[in-house]
Amino acid sequence: MKCHILTALVLVISFSLPACADKANSAFKQGAGAEAKNNYDSAYQAYKQAYDLKPTNPKFMAAYLRMRFYAATEHVRKGQLSRDKGQLTEALAEFQRAADIDHTSQVAQEEMKRTADLIRKQAQHSGIPVKRFQSPLVKMADQAEGPIELDSMSKTPLNLRITENANLVYKIVAKMAGVNVLFDPEYRPQRIAIELNDVTPREALNMVALVSKTFWQPVSNNTIVVASDTPGKRKDLQGNVMNTFYLKNVSTSSELQEDANTIRGILDLTRIQLLPAQNALVLRGTPDQMVLAQKLLLDIDKPKAEVVIDVVVMQVSRDRVRNLGVSPPTSATVTMVPYQTSGGASGSGSGNSFSLNQLGNITANNFLVSVPGASLTALMSDSNTKILQNPQIRAVDNQKATIKIGDRVPIATGSFGSGGGYSAVVNTQFQYLDVGVNIDIVPRIHSEGEVTLQMTLEISSVTGSQNIGGVTQPVIGQRRIEHQTRLQDGEVNLVGGFLEESETQSLSGYPWLAKLPILKYLFAQEDKERRENEIIFAITPHIVRAQDVTEQNLRMVDVGTGSSVGLRHSDPKNLKENYLPVPTLPPDAPTSGPAQPKDPPKDPASTRSAPQAAPSG
Repeated sequence: MKCHILTALVLVISFSLPACADKANSAFKQGAGAEAKNNYDSAYQAYKQAYDLKPTNPKFMAAYLRMRFYAATEHVRKGQLSRDKGQLTEALAEFQRAADIDHTSQVAQEEMKRTADLIRKQAQHSGIPVKRFQSPLVKMADQAEGPIELDSMSKTPLNLRITENANLVYKIVAKMAGVNVLFDPEYRPQRIAIELNDVTPREALNMVALVSKTFWQPVSNNTIVVASDTPGKRKDLQGNVMNTFYLKNVSTSSELQEDANTIRGILDLTRIQLLPAQNALVLRGTPDQMVLAQKLLLDIDKPKAEVVIDVVVMQVSRDRVRNLGVSPPTSATVTMVPYQTSGGASGSGSGNSFSLNQLGNITANNFLVSVPGASLTALMSDSNTKILQNPQIRAVDNQKATIKIGDRVPIATGSFGSGGGYSAVVNTQFQYLDVGVNIDIVPRIHSEGEVTLQMTLEISSVTGSQNIGGVTQPVIGQRRIEHQTRLQDGEVNLVGGFLEESETQSLSGYPWLAKLPILKYLFAQEDKERRENEIIFAITPHIVRAQDVTEQNLRMVDVGTGSSVGLRHSDPKNLKENYLPVPTLPPDAPTSGPAQPKDPPKDPASTRSAPQAAPSG
């Protein structure tokens, strides 16, 4: 009974293993077909199925890991596009899908968290209550007022032509604008002449300030104060605000310091505190300086461009050897045998020695001639060797990436020193050299999908050994090339030139007879040997993240004069980029943690729009 059970188990296992292998191969082929059509989701599912069936197969593992990265990156890209259009719910679903595919993707996790925060903020502005415990200090911080803005200033254009003291002109324009005006006690107005046609009240106030060499500062939502335009007065009267800017794309303290120096030099900000542990900057300055700092940081705090570089190392070796001919004897050995008398008895001589009386009795029988035999050789060999390596590396813009495939060979180094009056003592140290395929690449990603690659390609191997000072040292053969090239995204660059070819021909045999055209193979042996070795590199860059420069980054902004930093405000109705559509949220919308996306509405009319400031960072 036990034998029958054991036999059944063996049969089941023997049939199930080929079936499992065939299923894995079929899934792999389906994934390759989907990948050829750029259908990353289907390719990922097929490769994952093949990998789950045979996790120890390196081909299945490599395809699964590669496609996991590509599929997650594609969903992150779709999510970013949806978020830029204001479709936050759809964007969150894409980021969630990317995180489910590749749980190691930090980009997907960060984008998902950021989008969930935007949804919660819009829910608060939409009147949906968010239950959250707050300490009294947190509540007071939330209730802290921001910079003062003039809310009730009229937008009606006005015409004005007047020659009067500046304080009176200020009062007239303020009356027409619907705001109150106060004057610094130390201000001494001067007589000015001004003519304005079809300007807004805010523009009129700015022009009066320019002509009278004064400045005005809001002190409430309907009141301004006027003072002489001097650095001291600006410092005393202009209100200061504080803001913390969290930079998302800073990786080192030096980069954070560089951003701080940029803000300090451009915006004349002196109160800057760096927080390297948080990748944050705490700034204190005027509201205009904070707005300009936000604009500047949005322009320079960009994700670094990245590129995936496919490197294919192809090495082809071919050896052809031909040995044909006869190795004839080229020497003979003559040996003297002991002297024999006519009666068959040995004489007094023996071996190679004999007496002079016996010299006349020596015959040919007293000598042995040894001739070595000849050998016929007919041998031909033709061998081909192909070595293929396909490493892949992901590099950040302008950062060095290194690939090393091979061995580390020890090289002895020695130093001599006195042995305390005795013989010299040798202290031997060892250093290791990387032998094999060594590749150093520094990418520089440009606009329009182009990449400049600064490459150092090296192929090395141990070709022999040499005794130096009693220590056997390896001899390293090296082939190395350094060059720079500029390629399009996906363009293949073939780097050749590593070609080695050697040919050896030898002929051994009887003089003159070895030169006969055909008979030479009877009296000589000919050896021909030809070796070819060629190495080709195929370098292909694939841009994963390019430099993201938008029209908003290229837009010029008025920052005031050379002596003072100021912001010229425009009509908020014209700033359409400051408004994002708010998706309709269900009553059970999440209030904390990663939000779970709901099914997006099919009808665009089901969404409603509300003003929302563009997210920072």
